[in-house]
Amino acid sequence: MAIRERLSGNEAVAHALKQIGPDVMAAFPITPSTEIPQYFSTYAANGEVDTEFVAVESEHSAMSACIGAAAAGGRAVTATSSCGLALMWEMLYVAASMRLPIVLAVVNRALTGPININNDHSDSMGARDSGWIQLYSENNQEVYDNTIMAYRIAEHPDVLLPMMTCQDGFIISHGIENIELMETDKVQAFVGKHKPEVSLMNPKHSVSMGPYSNASYYMEWKRQQAEAMKNAKKAILDISKEYAKISGREYGFFEEYKMEDAERAIVIIGSSAGTAKPVIDQLRAKGEKVGLIKIRMFRPFPMEELAKALSHVKAVAVMDKAESFSACGGPLFAETRSACYGLPNAPKMINYVYGLGGRDVRTTCIEEVYSELAKIQQTGDAGETYRHLSVRE
Repeated sequence: MAIRERLSGNEAVAHALKQIGPDVMAAFPITPSTEIPQYFSTYAANGEVDTEFVAVESEHSAMSACIGAAAAGGRAVTATSSCGLALMWEMLYVAASMRLPIVLAVVNRALTGPININNDHSDSMGARDSGWIQLYSENNQEVYDNTIMAYRIAEHPDVLLPMMTCQDGFIISHGIENIELMETDKVQAFVGKHKPEVSLMNPKHSVSMGPYSNASYYMEWKRQQAEAMKNAKKAILDISKEYAKISGREYGFFEEYKMEDAERAIVIIGSSAGTAKPVIDQLRAKGEKVGLIKIRMFRPFPMEELAKALSHVKAVAVMDKAESFSACGGPLFAETRSACYGLPNAPKMINYVYGLGGRDVRTTCIEEVYSELAKIQQTGDAGETYRHLSVRE
C-alpha cells in the first residue's frame, strides 16, 4: 500500500536513497542541493543506513570519491548544483568513460556569472554531452520515482553508464508536495543487489581502470559508450514498465498532454510543464487545439519518438531554460528541430529561451507563446526563430 507523505524534492531524493542504501555518498554543499547530503548524512549518523558518508573539500573531489567507490564495486551517489557540477566537469567524463553506474542528483541552478542562485537548466545542459544519462522531473513525485529507477537503469548490463536525475532548484527542491512513497522492502527488492561483473575488488577478473588510450583505441572506446547510450533507451522503458507494476506510475521518454489532435504544441522540460497544463485546459475549453510534450529523458534523446509525436502538429514552440550561445537557439530546440527535419510536413518551429536565473514563468507567459503559435499557424510564417521570453528590452 502506498504511503502518503509531504516532502520537498530534496527530501524525496534523500528518502529514496535511504530506502536504496547506497554504499558511499561523497558530497560537498552547494545551494540548492545542500539539503540532500544534509538529510542523508543524518540518516548515516543515526545508523538508519549502512552507507559511508564522505565529506569532501570540493565537488571535484566528490565525483572523484564516487569514481573510486564505483570502480571498487560499490554503489555511489552524490548531489550538486550549478558551479558545483561545473567543478566536476573533468570527472564527469572520466566516470562515463569508465562505464561506472554512479547516480548524481542534480538540483538545477543557473551558472555564474553574474552570480545567481536561482533555477534554470544551464548546469546540466552544459554537461549534456559528457556521456551521462539525463532524466528530468516535473514535480516531487517524479523526483522520488526517478531516483529509485536510476540505479536499475545505470547498472543494466547493456548500459553501465552514470546517470543524472535532475529537478528544478527551489521550485521543486524546496517546494513541499503530497507524494506517494513505497515501502522500503519493495524499493529494495526492485533495485536489487549490486553485483558488478568487473571491479577492482574482484580478484577473478583483472581490470585496469582509467588507462591511457591512444589513437589506436580511443575511437573504439567512445563507440562503445555511444552504443551503451543507445541501449539505455530500451532499458529505461523496460524498467519503467516494471516500476509501474509496483507503484502504479509509468513513465516514458516524454509525456504527451492533450496531443491527440493538437495543431499547436509546446515542447518543454521540468516544472514549467506544470505551469503550462492549466493554460492548455483553458484554451481547450475555448475550442483551441493545443497541447504539450514534456521531455523527461534528454540523454539519450528520443529523436524518432518525438518526431512521430509532432508529425501532425502545425506550429511548435520549443522552450529552453538554458542559453547555449549558439546564436540560433537553445539545446532542446537544436535537438527537437533536428528530430523533425526529415518529416514530410514538418511543423513550423520557433524557440523561446525563458526563465533564466529564476525569471518567473507565469501562465500569461505560456498564453503569449500559444498566441504567437496561432499567428504562425494562420500565416505559415515562423518569423524570427530564436526568441527570448519575458525580457525587458
